Parts: sequence; structure tokens; C-alpha cells
Amino acid sequence: MAIDDCLKAECKGMKIDVVSADHQNKADIAAARAQEWIERDKVDALVDLTNSAGALAVQKIAADKGAIAMHSGPATTRLTNEDCTATGFHWMFDTYSLSAGTAEALTRLGNTDWFFLTVDYAFGHSLERDASRAVTANGGRVVGAVRHPLNTADFSSFLLQAQASKAQIVALANGGQDTVNAVKQANEFGIAKQQKLASLLPFITDIHALGLPTAQGLIYVDGFYWDRDEASRAFAARFEAQRKAKPTMVQGGVYSSVRHYLKAVAAAGTDEYKAVAAKMRELPIDDPVMRNASIRADGRVIHDTYLVEVKKPAESKGEWDYLKVLATIPAERAFQPLSASTCSLVKK
Repeated sequence: MAIDDCLKAECKGMKIDVVSADHQNKADIAAARAQEWIERDKVDALVDLTNSAGALAVQKIAADKGAIAMHSGPATTRLTNEDCTATGFHWMFDTYSLSAGTAEALTRLGNTDWFFLTVDYAFGHSLERDASRAVTANGGRVVGAVRHPLNTADFSSFLLQAQASKAQIVALANGGQDTVNAVKQANEFGIAKQQKLASLLPFITDIHALGLPTAQGLIYVDGFYWDRDEASRAFAARFEAQRKAKPTMVQGGVYSSVRHYLKAVAAAGTDEYKAVAAKMRELPIDDPVMRNASIRADGRVIHDTYLVEVKKPAESKGEWDYLKVLATIPAERAFQPLSASTCSLVKK
């Protein structure tokens, strides 16, 4: 979609090729494929890069070998902190943006005791760490945590520990099918009747899979919601016509990052990676996905995010009408302050 839109505008006459691969959530596979693409196939940019460990590996290779890396799927804040690069851009959410809104809001409402179910790799660890900081900074406490393997089918032992903790909030520091499985099984255990579930990285497709009777009441932060305004609804309608689903914030981020990258190539008049990276930082980000967006010195794309709550079945007007926006979190507050960045590109 991003390529089609650019070919009709700034990119007229360009030849743009797309290649794709499944890295199977394994950093070594992601790194090997990225190096092969850049060195052998002269790939200019790598995009999406879901999975934090894989993204960290690919960002380093892109910087060393001469390519742009644009992240929409991974959440680790290391990408724009200790592992930042001049050609790496973190486009959508990160663990700070996910945790700051959700943890801060719920703790301030009196939910002071938290227990974490955390997926055991870089993404989960970072999510738990940043959420824990937000909890304690707002007067709460973490009473316990347990880590589970990626793509586990049985959460029973982990949920029993969460239940025994009697924490007011059981926070799911995971994503994708792990979140879906954990929410379903938490309902089977009756946890939702005694404790509140906070999902730190659900997608609207997860809510769709769970159904409103199971997912209702979940509160979380979303970087993009398809039903926000006329522009986002038009974008989502185009996407749904092809994919038979509304876009998640990751898919929205992929569109936005590719569109902006191609605009920068056109404006720079070259695909040389350093020139394009500089132009990306200069140009405003303007598309149906992002609001009030810009790229900081550390490569973090800041933009408005949204505190949302999953609707009750009676509140929904139809399929995909799942969320109500409780608040807009302004771009300058949604992400880690630049003053706190450990990125070597940031002047102190």
C-alpha cells in the first residue's frame, strides 16, 4: 500500500522491489538473512522486524553494512538507547510507551499491587522492567513475577502463581498468541472475577480472536486505532479489502515507515543510506497512521498514542468496533524523555 501510494506521487518512475522472509523469532536467522540481502542483493532498507532480539541483531548489521532499519513490531527500548544507530528508526510502540500509559493510569486508580506474567526474552524483560518502574513511580509495588516460554500453550502453572499472589493487577508482559492464550485461560481460572487483567501488548486482532465477552474491560495503550478519524477509517477500509481484517498498530507502522522512507529517497534523489537517513530526519511524517509525529536524534519516532478500553458486547456497534479511547497521550509524553536516553547520538 505504501509503495502504491508513493508511485502515484513522489516515487513516479521508480523501480521498487520487495522481498520478505520469516525469521521464525530467531535472532540468528534474522541476522543471517539481513546480511545476505544487504551484501548479495543490495537491499536498501529493512522493515517491520518483529521480535526484539532479531531487531537488535538486524539493526547492528544494517548500520555496519549500509542500510536503513525501520522497526514497527519490536518493543525493546534498547533500539533507541544503548543499541541506537544513525540509520535505525523505531517507528511504532516500545515498552516505555506501552507501560507508561497503562501502568500509570491503573496504579493511580488505586490498583497498587502488581504481578507479572512475562515472556522470557528481550521484549518481555524490557516490558516488565519499564512497567514495574511506572508502577513504583506512582506508589504501587510489584508483588511477584513469573516468566514463561515464547508460544506456550499451557499457562496454568503461571496463572496459579498469579492467583495465589492476590495482586490486584495481573499484567501480561507478552504479545500475540501468548496474550490470547493467557487471557482465555485466566477466564477459565476465574481470575478476571477476582483480579484485573492488564495486557501490555494486545493487538486489535487479539481482541477479535478473544471476542468481547472474554476481552471486555482490558485497558491498554495502542499506537494506532483504525476508527480514530476519517483518514484512519479510509486507510483501514483499503487494508481490510485486501486482508479481510482491520490493521493493527504494527501494520500501520509498517505502512507509515515505508511511506516516509520512500518520500525521503525521492527527496534526497538517491538511495544512499546516509543521505536517506538524514532526509528522513528532516521531513515531516504525514500519513493516515501517525499524528504529531517526528524523528528524534536517538531514532525514536514520537507520536500520539491512545489509552483504550475494550468495549462490553452491548457497547459495540458491529465487527471490529471493539475499543473506546479513554485518553490521547501526547507525543512528547508517550515515550521515554530524550533527556533519559543513553543513545550515543544524543548530546547531553
